[in-house]
Amino acid sequence: MIDLSGRVFVITGGNGGIGLGMAEGIVMAGGSVVVWGRREEKNADAVATLEDLGGEAAAYVCDISDEAQVIETMARSRETFGRIDGLFANAGRNGPGTAFVDTSLEDWRAVMATNLDGVFLTLREAAKVLIDQGDGGSLVAVSSTSAIHGAAGNEAYGTAKTGLNGLVRALAVALARHGIRVNSLLPGWTITELASRAYARDIFRDATIKRTPVRRWADPSEFQAVGAFLADPSQTFHTGQEVCVDGGYTVF
Repeated sequence: MIDLSGRVFVITGGNGGIGLGMAEGIVMAGGSVVVWGRREEKNADAVATLEDLGGEAAAYVCDISDEAQVIETMARSRETFGRIDGLFANAGRNGPGTAFVDTSLEDWRAVMATNLDGVFLTLREAAKVLIDQGDGGSLVAVSSTSAIHGAAGNEAYGTAKTGLNGLVRALAVALARHGIRVNSLLPGWTITELASRAYARDIFRDATIKRTPVRRWADPSEFQAVGAFLADPSQTFHTGQEVCVDGGYTVF
């Protein structure tokens, strides 16, 4: 049994989908969660869900592409429960939905601002807190199977998620001396708000299901256990890894 009692984790984009699933797993293991999201009402609903599970939770509105907001929100998050034991950099956005040759530099940079730069900012500020506390901790960047199989038609998204894996490997080496573990999570096709347009397309949904050995998309609740696992302080030798949870999609 994983015991996260007395430990606090920040989850960006933790107000829904995979982020909320991981948050649920953490509070079910006894931990507390600080949710970051851009929609206040959705944040409040997430806090209510986590409290209904018997956990302690708080939420703040934050746009992770804004450096000043990230710095301020990290400080407020630490003050909320008196410490932070880890961060799940989960917030992200879709690509522009245009063909590559029609993708503007503005659209490209908008995806990078959230999916790569925003993750850099949140990991950096969380690392500062963990180093200052001196107790180690866990940092997780939520990447994607798009970093493995390619993302034709969604090149900006796939490129950003690939970049996250490189950042995780570098940080795993750089922060190991502080007792900080750094890993990436690569979810497969999951029924979330972010993926709702893809899921609604019958041809696309059927094609991905046929390629997935378990023959279905994941439910966000299936990330409860992996969230608790990645937060588990007893996993002291687990760092620099890409944890792929995709129903076998990338190996079939």
